[in-house]
Amino acid sequence: MALPPPDPQFVLRGTSAAVHTLHFSCGGQEHDVPILFSGSENGFIHIWNLKTHRVDTALDGHGRKSVYCLDTMGGKNNLLSQGRDQRICLWDLAEGRTSVTDSVFTENVGFCRCSLLKVAQGRWLIAMAAKALEEVQVLELPSKTSVCTLKPEVGARLGMPMCLKLWQLHCDSQPLLLAGYEDGSVVLWNLSMGKALSQLVCHQEPVMSLDFDSEKAKGISGSSEKVLSIWSLNEQQNLQVYKTHRLVNAGISDITIRPDKKILATAGWDHRIRVFGWKKMKPLAVLDYHTATVHCVSFSDHKNPTERLLAAGSKDHRISIWSIYTQT
Repeated sequence: MALPPPDPQFVLRGTSAAVHTLHFSCGGQEHDVPILFSGSENGFIHIWNLKTHRVDTALDGHGRKSVYCLDTMGGKNNLLSQGRDQRICLWDLAEGRTSVTDSVFTENVGFCRCSLLKVAQGRWLIAMAAKALEEVQVLELPSKTSVCTLKPEVGARLGMPMCLKLWQLHCDSQPLLLAGYEDGSVVLWNLSMGKALSQLVCHQEPVMSLDFDSEKAKGISGSSEKVLSIWSLNEQQNLQVYKTHRLVNAGISDITIRPDKKILATAGWDHRIRVFGWKKMKPLAVLDYHTATVHCVSFSDHKNPTERLLAAGSKDHRISIWSIYTQT
């Protein structure tokens, strides 16, 4: 018999607004206490202390416009945030500082989360939806040099990019970009050639979120429909439908595969978080706590597996923290 779903390990309250993005930073040491960054609809970024369950610091850098993407660049002191003010901000948080050291004006009015990839020591690539509605721009950071602009072919009618995932197979191999579009397609882009290698229609509706496992060359995407699409990439770099998984209720805001590639979590419009085994898409748990849409899910990558957590942020202003690792 399946075990009953657990309760959250604890709940973080105090954002006073819908939570749109979450990001853990665990530090490199076994005994490091992970911290959690959250981004809210009211423009604030909160840095949560997971020992006290309270906010250590609140950052205000997006003119009170919704913050919908957070990431760190080589540790918890270098934060990247993206907001509806059309800005991506780089923060210096070392030694108690709370300053924006640089920013990129995206001129994009959508809500496509940017994607960050470390390509060398101190060098990152960032992909983001561009000013021209169908285009994706890739820059190098911290120099902000343009790498390429990815434009669909004339007449492709992909619509706007909705979600992005930069990845590379090995640290010395070519970076590639997977992009989910408004027409339901997922497209694989080659950055050095600036051209699409493969396109696959995965959904009838806009692709709301995707994640990709480069080791297994397999990805997953969700939309407003009742279907998760699982797709693979063959050696000729062609995307192929691997299988689909029907959901009980429609609408997926976010999907993330745990760093160890064993399980994944989805954030649902039905207020629920669903956890699946990644190998066979076996449903493992339905985490039912929130009272409104769950906007985002994030896994911690703590060195000690028993310390690893899953966080979910919701329209109900709350962040639920779950420990689902002890058994798996």
